[in-house]
Amino acid sequence: MTEQQLLERITINPKILVGKPVIKGTRLAVEYILNLLAHGATFEEIIAEYNGLTREDIQACLLFATKSLENTDFMPLEIEMA
Repeated sequence: MTEQQLLERITINPKILVGKPVIKGTRLAVEYILNLLAHGATFEEIIAEYNGLTREDIQACLLFATKSLENTDFMPLEIEMA
């Protein structure tokens, strides 16, 4: 599956979850899926919990997050003293 095909699985609609990016055809926010992964859930566990969700949907969330951060500049919240 190409990057474009994966990204097409993510949609943003102001009428769904106040415009948060979601997996198309669901009310599962990209942010929610990423949080599950960050807390140790596996692809298989997430797919088992949400009927109809696919591995590609989860990959699309990761790709969307990556693309969203590509051109973002970050400033440190605090300066580390050496």
